[in-house]
This record gives sequence, structure tokens and C-alpha cells, in this order.
Amino acid sequence: MASERALKLGAAASVAALMALTVVADILSATPEPRRIVLCGLAALVPAAALWQCLRRLAPRAPRMETQDSTMLHGAASAGRELSDTIHALEARLEHAPIALFSIQNAAGAGAVAPLNASARRLLAPGRASAPQDLHQLLAAQTAGQRQLISFDTERGVERALVAVSALAMQGAPQRLAALMPVESELEAEALNAWRELVQVLTHEIMNSLTPVASLSRTACGLLDEAAAGLPADIHADLGTALDAISRRAASLVDFVGSYRSLSTVPQAQPQRVLLEELFERLSMLIAPQWQERGGRVSFSVEPASLAVMIDPGQLEQALINLLKNAAEAITGKAPEAQVRARLSRGGRLRIEVSDNGPGVPETLAAHIFTPFFSTKKQGRGIGLAMVRHLVHANGGTVRYARSVSAGARFMLTF
Repeated sequence: MASERALKLGAAASVAALMALTVVADILSATPEPRRIVLCGLAALVPAAALWQCLRRLAPRAPRMETQDSTMLHGAASAGRELSDTIHALEARLEHAPIALFSIQNAAGAGAVAPLNASARRLLAPGRASAPQDLHQLLAAQTAGQRQLISFDTERGVERALVAVSALAMQGAPQRLAALMPVESELEAEALNAWRELVQVLTHEIMNSLTPVASLSRTACGLLDEAAAGLPADIHADLGTALDAISRRAASLVDFVGSYRSLSTVPQAQPQRVLLEELFERLSMLIAPQWQERGGRVSFSVEPASLAVMIDPGQLEQALINLLKNAAEAITGKAPEAQVRARLSRGGRLRIEVSDNGPGVPETLAAHIFTPFFSTKKQGRGIGLAMVRHLVHANGGTVRYARSVSAGARFMLTF
């Protein structure tokens, strides 16, 4: 409607302007005086102005492109910032994920393996996996869609980890994503708790049965002595021998079971800053004379001399004493020798190595030496090494049996 009205106004204005110009032209042609020329020119301006306004209304208006472009640019910038923030958040979560993530470039049985986050890089850093290339090959051989418990060598010993692999395609190229979670410490902690609970139950039940047996056997021995006059000599002797055997065996079993109770009653660790050089000096004064009596020696070394650690000193001393006692008992037929060395390993971890010149541990038995009740000695109770693992683990460390280059046993304590 507005455009039609503008057209009509424009047409009327055009006609009026033409008529006015015609009248002005007639007047000028009749009497061309200067005064009349000026008056006619002024009169012609009115219809010309009306015609100009009508033509402006009829002309199409150009859209306000600058405002639209500005709005579009602002929206695109806001979307770009949101996308950038989302990408940064995802990268941060991936980088600090508590499991190690690796990418495997192809979906076949082998491929290039690359770490994707900090946990994966720490696993491959010095002080952890001793052969990163072997770990790469082990991951590349895993099948997508499966979970599996794998083992790999580290500088602290063999470590187990749960690995899960999924297949995906990135920009049309197939690859796999492997998630690796070391579980050695968790499995060891659960095993220690299970053994501690088992020992606690067994010792409690056995002691409940042994205590009355030992008490009644002693009472029976006393009653037998009182009734000696009314019994034949041979019967009295046989009863006395039997009751004495029962009493002695019951007392021995009480002592035997009591030694296992120590596994379940270890007090909570009280860590404090300990200079290892001072701790080793105390151990040397305590242990060295016993080794010297057998013609042997035990040496201690710390690198650097100022090396310190936050640990319960009493429990660390007890763990080292148990290891050295175990070494002394295993060495026969020659002068015993042992070395205790403390230093920082790769990765900034404290490593205490205890080695000896004994026969070592057979490979078939190495996996069981820290198990309670297990012992290779005829009179062994299987307490010493089990207690070592318990004390070390209570202080946040691990203990491993490491294959020695030369003869003898070698234990690695890592904190």
C-alpha cells in the first residue's frame, strides 16, 4: 500500500512540475524581463522539490549490512571461544587422568605406540618401566574390546597392570586406544590385608584351643604326682611321660602361634625425618659383631651422605634386621658377607638394596618368599620376609626380590 501511494504522489508531482514549467516557459517567452525570470524560477522550485521527495521514496533502501555483519562476527567469535574452552577442558582432563592412555596407530597386531597423557609419560620415564620398547610391543599386541592383566618389568621389579583397548577411527585412519592402570600396589595391599585377617583368625582360634590343653596338662601332672603312691611304677612313669609330652608340645605350639600374631598386631607407622647415615650407623653397631664372630662382615653406604627420608625409623630398622638375619641364616660353609646401600634411583625414589653372597633364591620359589607360613628352611616359620613386606608397605614402600648378577640374594626396598 505504501509503495502504491508513493507512486501516485510521484506521478501527481511530476504532472504538477511539468505544468508549472510549461506556464513558466510561456511567461518567459512572452515577456523575458529579468524580474519575471527570477520569480518564475522560484515558483518552479516548489514542484521540483516535491518531485525530488517522491523520487527518494520510490528508490529502494539499501540494507544495513554493517550491523548484520557485526552481529554475525560477534556470534562467530563467541562460538569460537566456547569451542576453544571446551577443547582446553577436554585436554586438561585427558592430561590429568589417573590412568595411562596410549594411542596405537593401526588396528593390526603391531603399531606405533605413543603416550597421550602425564600418567603414560610417567610410566615410561626413568625409574619406572625398565624396557619401554617391550611395554610398547606388549600394548600393541593387545586385542581391541578386551580387558587383560599384563606384567612388565620395572626398576622396582615385575609390576602388574590392567589394560583395556578400544578401536576407533581418526580422520579415516584406524587406530586403537589403550588404557593402562598399574594395580601391583593395590593387589599387594589386598593380599597383605587378607593374610593379616587370616592370621588373626587362625591364631585366635588356635590359642583358644591350646590354652586349656596346656593348662590341663600341667594340672594333670600335679595330680599324677599326688596319686603316685596308689599307682604301679610303670603306669606312673608312662602317664608322666605322656602328660609331660602334651604339656611341652602345647607350650611350644603356643609360642609358635604367638609368633604369627605379630603379623596382625604391627602398630601404625609414625613417620619422621630420618637421616639414613645415622640409622645405618646404629644398625652397624647392632649387627656387625654377630657377623664378625663368624668371620664375615656387613657394610653400609649412603649416597649422598645427607640423604634423608620420612619414615618410621623403628620399622625400617626391623625390616633391615630381618633381611640381614635371613641372609646370615642362608649362608653356610663360608664367611657371610652383606652390603646395604641407599641411594636415589632414577625418578627421584629412594632405593635401599640389601645383597649377600649366599645361595640366593631359586626362580621357582621367588614368587612365594614373602607369603606368610612359607619357608625354605627346615625349622623356618615363614615370618621374617612376610614381616619385612608388611613393615615396608606400612611406610608407603615396596619390597622386591631382584635377580642378582652374581651369586647371592638381592632385595630392593623402594620408597
